[in-house]
Amino acid sequence: MSCYIYRNENEEISMERLETALREELARFGDLKKILIVPPDISRLSSFAGPITCKLFEMFSGIDVDIMPALGTHIPMTSDEINRMYPGVPQNCFLVHDWRKDVTKIGEVPRDVVFKLSEGAIDEPIDIEINKRLLDPSYDAVISLGQVVPHEVVGMASYSKNLFVGCGGFSMLNKTHYLGALYGMERMMGRDRSPVREVLDYAERQMKIPLLHVLTVTSGVGEHETRLEGAFIDRERGGFEKAVELSRKKNVFFLDEELDKVVCYLDPRKIKTTWIGNKAIYRTRMAIADGGELTVIGPGVFRFGEDLNNDRIIRKHGYRGRDKTLAAMRGENGRELRENLSVAAHLIHGSSDGRFKITYATDEMTKEEIESVGFNFIETREALQKYDIANIKNGWNETNGERFFYVSNPAMGLWANRKRFYEQS
Repeated sequence: MSCYIYRNENEEISMERLETALREELARFGDLKKILIVPPDISRLSSFAGPITCKLFEMFSGIDVDIMPALGTHIPMTSDEINRMYPGVPQNCFLVHDWRKDVTKIGEVPRDVVFKLSEGAIDEPIDIEINKRLLDPSYDAVISLGQVVPHEVVGMASYSKNLFVGCGGFSMLNKTHYLGALYGMERMMGRDRSPVREVLDYAERQMKIPLLHVLTVTSGVGEHETRLEGAFIDRERGGFEKAVELSRKKNVFFLDEELDKVVCYLDPRKIKTTWIGNKAIYRTRMAIADGGELTVIGPGVFRFGEDLNNDRIIRKHGYRGRDKTLAAMRGENGRELRENLSVAAHLIHGSSDGRFKITYATDEMTKEEIESVGFNFIETREALQKYDIANIKNGWNETNGERFFYVSNPAMGLWANRKRFYEQS
């Protein structure tokens, strides 16, 4: 049960070709009366999951179709965001995943497995938790739709991550994020196999549901420039592995020099928190030189955490680096970090560990707020005067005598110094 579609050099992947493949693969499930689609949320607008979800809804307009975006800990999509990403699909089709309340435990990853994968850092099992709707026997098919792209928590996004992080629960989210932070995101990003991926794949093997993965690889930088490079329809891991191969070619950008100055832009229609916006840090950190500077222009960033409790903890502890975060966890006041390991992981990920300076520009937060967590601050107006994003290109630019490297959509890839990347292998 698999179909792999690649874009030809002179021909786009048509929706007709994609629809034919989807119909053929879904026909294997028999007579479909009710389906659940699990696509990404607005933060992955460039995934091409929107058009595919709309096509699936059109294909199955005569049956019950539920759509539950794989939010993880993200803010639920607004009506405007749903209309923008999934135009024409009725709002009443959409379900909201609540990572604190809507999950059920279906097993656990054994302690000895976790201990080995974490290189001895975690000596306890990990609960396998999943949104209870995925286990609803009334669904004749569950279609998990995700984009394969380098990712800081698991190595390469989607496949089992779409379910057990995107639709996972408190324990699974906390421990997998922390496992990844301890192992080191530089060792994982852009790679198929990682300790977190092994945990998530182990979890998926425990779940017996009528599941089909539809994985995309895209290129380009903006919503209207996104190109579908490949679509991989499969129940087994083979489709994911083929998608990883393609994503490594289309979404990993090697540089032979280290960058002293990097500027990233965060689309305010998609990114409203540093929880998501810090992808600008994660995806460029292996390209930035020691002593360099990263400027993140995020006009829509209005708080740190997507979740309000996570936001409070971030404000309290700040992005102080790996050693200080781990020390805070061990300290007398570290209980809330120990109980919210995904936040601890996020704080580790969101610091340069003193290697380079991070400056945030936003209209929605004060200088005091930004600086209180360890970042530098610049007014958005001043940043846009200095770096005119309408007139600069992705890659190298020079303005007013300053040479800098620009990334307009850091979520779309991984930028790394070739030597630094392979030293992490």
